[in-house]
Amino acid sequence: MKQPISRWRLNAARSVLAMAAVLAAASASAQDVPATVGDEQATTDPAEEIVVTGSRIVRLELEVASPIVSVTAAAIEATGLNNITDVLIRNPALSASVGGARSGGGSPTPLAGTGANFLNLRNLGTNRTLVLVNGRRHVAGVPNTAAVDINSIPQDLIQQVDVLTGGASAVYGADGVSGVVNFVLRRDFEGVTARLQAGISDDGDAGNQLASIVAGKNFAGGRGNVTAAYEYSNTERLSSFARPFSGDPDHFQELWQNINDFRPGANGIPFDDPNIPDRILYTNLTWADSAPDGAVDLNLDGIPDFTGSGLPYDGGTFLPGGSGRAIGGTSNTPTAGYFGDLYPAIERHAANLLTSFEFSDKVRFFAEGKFVRTRAYSVGQPSFDFYTYLMPDNAFLNDRFGANAAPNGAFISRDNFDFGIRGERVRRDTWRGVVGFDGEIAENTRYEISYVYGRTSARSSQTSNPIGDRYYAAIDAVRAPDGSIVCRSTLDPSALSPAATTFTPGAGSPCRPLNLLGNGVASQAALDFVLASNVGRALVDQHVVSGSISGDSRAVFELPGGPIGFAFGAEYRRERSRSDPDPFSVRGEFRDSAALPPSAGSFDVKEVFGEVNVPLLANMRFADLLSFGAAARVSDYSTVGSTRTWKFDGIYAPIRDIRFRGSYSQAVRAPNIGELFLPTTGTFGFVTDPCDLANRNQGTQYREANCRTLLAGLGLTPQQIATFTPSRVPSATTSRRGTVGGNRNLAAEIATTWTAGVALQPRFIPGLTITADWYDIRIRDAINTPSPTQLAQLCVDQPTINNQFCANVFRSTTTGYVLGDGNDPQRRIGFNVGPANVAAFRTSGADFAVNYTVQPGKLGRVDFNVNAGYLDHISFVPTVGADVDDNTLEQYNPRWRGSGNITWTLDALSLNYGLVYFSKTCRFSVEELANNPDLSDPKFFFWPEMFQHDIRAEVRVNDRFRFYGGVNNLFEQTPIWGSLNYPISGVGRFLYAGATMRM
Repeated sequence: MKQPISRWRLNAARSVLAMAAVLAAASASAQDVPATVGDEQATTDPAEEIVVTGSRIVRLELEVASPIVSVTAAAIEATGLNNITDVLIRNPALSASVGGARSGGGSPTPLAGTGANFLNLRNLGTNRTLVLVNGRRHVAGVPNTAAVDINSIPQDLIQQVDVLTGGASAVYGADGVSGVVNFVLRRDFEGVTARLQAGISDDGDAGNQLASIVAGKNFAGGRGNVTAAYEYSNTERLSSFARPFSGDPDHFQELWQNINDFRPGANGIPFDDPNIPDRILYTNLTWADSAPDGAVDLNLDGIPDFTGSGLPYDGGTFLPGGSGRAIGGTSNTPTAGYFGDLYPAIERHAANLLTSFEFSDKVRFFAEGKFVRTRAYSVGQPSFDFYTYLMPDNAFLNDRFGANAAPNGAFISRDNFDFGIRGERVRRDTWRGVVGFDGEIAENTRYEISYVYGRTSARSSQTSNPIGDRYYAAIDAVRAPDGSIVCRSTLDPSALSPAATTFTPGAGSPCRPLNLLGNGVASQAALDFVLASNVGRALVDQHVVSGSISGDSRAVFELPGGPIGFAFGAEYRRERSRSDPDPFSVRGEFRDSAALPPSAGSFDVKEVFGEVNVPLLANMRFADLLSFGAAARVSDYSTVGSTRTWKFDGIYAPIRDIRFRGSYSQAVRAPNIGELFLPTTGTFGFVTDPCDLANRNQGTQYREANCRTLLAGLGLTPQQIATFTPSRVPSATTSRRGTVGGNRNLAAEIATTWTAGVALQPRFIPGLTITADWYDIRIRDAINTPSPTQLAQLCVDQPTINNQFCANVFRSTTTGYVLGDGNDPQRRIGFNVGPANVAAFRTSGADFAVNYTVQPGKLGRVDFNVNAGYLDHISFVPTVGADVDDNTLEQYNPRWRGSGNITWTLDALSLNYGLVYFSKTCRFSVEELANNPDLSDPKFFFWPEMFQHDIRAEVRVNDRFRFYGGVNNLFEQTPIWGSLNYPISGVGRFLYAGATMRM
């Protein structure tokens, strides 16, 4: 379904077409200036000694043993994207990162996390990816984590982004157990560069704009430089109602339990027919027994009789195992469009100032300052009522259905779209400053000392939240003696139980009666009384002081391969995080949220480190280069005590055309502030019961017997156990109340990584470079916080139920269902989750890169590059002694992924074609399919592969001006049914155009 296109969107679309016309005209009249996008990139001479990511030792770029994949500024601009994380997701190692499409209402985000983007290297978690800027740490983007919000890094100030696997902790410290992503910013910039870009989807929505200016000036004969930069970007919110695959009930599809399977046998016990797929594809799905205008049960039998508008209720066909869904039902709320936005609104202002001044060869001062303000907004799901009780004398109830229609009262279930959909509005400010000195101590020996301060402050406002005591007071509406409708508590203050805590009932009370019977019938006064924004604030800050000395031995001696390089130093770092929820949240006043206490924590760490590079042989027969290196780091944390990291690496080049390289390292990750200090906090989460009859054969070999033992221990009879199907009970499929908290007894994770690879630069094919690197990462004592469903699964998938997981899942002794129903008057919890050093991860695979440039005579120049990744294995062991959970080929773990570009440049015209590929992945887990081969039709076992095609054209008018435009996702691949953003965002085909000016 196409949404109406606004006047602004039509104008924006015309602007894109107009820019395309300008490009076409310019290509016919442009000056003869041979250039490409790649010419904007500052290139490095391979013979120049530099400091590269993964080392503090100055060396030739080709003499680095660790595999590094770099994404240049030109490559970033060529994508046409104004979100740097969406660009980096195209890198095979980062494809599981949280980009724009996963930072809004349709995806789970941390508190104050709307619009925040995080990198996830090797799909081992955002907290295991160390993000640096110019080789230095950066403050976290949200409280209680170490994850950096990539939106706080200005896009047009980036020179390149280096992605490194292995050996990072010994050089940079903890957190990089999966590797490092280093953003290298421009330095010593001279002149002025400005860029303007705008884009819009071909549906006329999801528009974005980017404007940036960078100005730099050298002074004092080149000894000093000052560079200032400002960048503005804006992305419009995209609702899931705006696309048929997500918002149209006839197109939105999901796999759920086959209603023709699991039918009762002769003994009355449901059985799984192996000849019928357990799950089939459905459209026109709705929420069972819930409606936008209310589903009203007048006789309290659990089945709605009428809509809130007074019409007979059409509930369709209830779908067992469908998590509360039904098929059809004109009265029910459709599930299409219910799950939130496809893309959040994100507006960003970034200001940067960089300066340096060289007093002499021995002293250079440098400083960096940054302020970034990000505003983001996205909506998720509406609040809802599920079998909320209305008193027999409810005035609105009697007005709608008559005084005697519900002598015992009524239940109402509704989806409160008309109250305003719940969402989050965030303002996130990031401050960062760097000051330091560097220079020569002696010939071939340098020093550097620096101080880094970072601060992230956030204000989040979660909208349209019902306040518990006010809500229940407002829906208890009765007739006053004068015939008007008022809150019962206004007439009788003692009528509220429990007593009101956010207002004073009685005469003069601010309570206003709330009408739930109909769509849009609630008065604004009533909504103002019962709804409030949940406003919270958070602060993260970071202090880092470091000093190092680096150099080589050439002043004293040299090996046959050259001088020994060395670096050593010390570092002190302090991290602090605090979050202050809304006072209503602290007291647990919001109806749909558990109490959230303030959270605070801090730690510091003192470290010493050293590194050495030993070139044994160079420029010899069968030894163009033979070298090895080592690094070590000792850290003392105020939280986990002492840790040690190290690495060894080496390079062997028998001839200059081929280089073999490898590394072996140990890394650590210290627990972050939230994992350590988060107080016991209320939360909600869905639990798909592993003991449900439909799920018992989808776990380990122990699940079936453990479920029987568990349920029998609660007092259920053999018949109840044999027919245990909470998935068929709507009230048992709602979100469960639980608790989550930190663990101050956590220890550091330990990772062992080895890499081995080869780099080819054959002299007989000039311009060709091929690299291939294998990686193997194993993490032990990994910190794991299971989800409520994972907790329930871990309970029954162990050899016995005598484990720590079962002790934290709480069930009813009457029904066996997991406790924590939001309507439970006792407010009992159903689960308690928290982190523990009980898990293990392992992953292995290969990275490939091919770069080739050829100039076929007068036909211009052709640049070709491919970055590809092969996943051999990724697995997870949730606790010591548990079965291995093989995640290979599961979501975000395809066997193959990659991206490629081919660019043809002739004179002033440059044309580019790009491809992003993502091979098929399993819709179900390996364990589910192994134990239940009829889980669905085999054609649904896999999510299909992704092919995204992009095209781009650029015209350089002269040395100062160039224009470009392009189309991303040319053939408009959409997310796979059942998903809002996997494996591609829901934006669809996207057109953009821009211009760059240099002075």
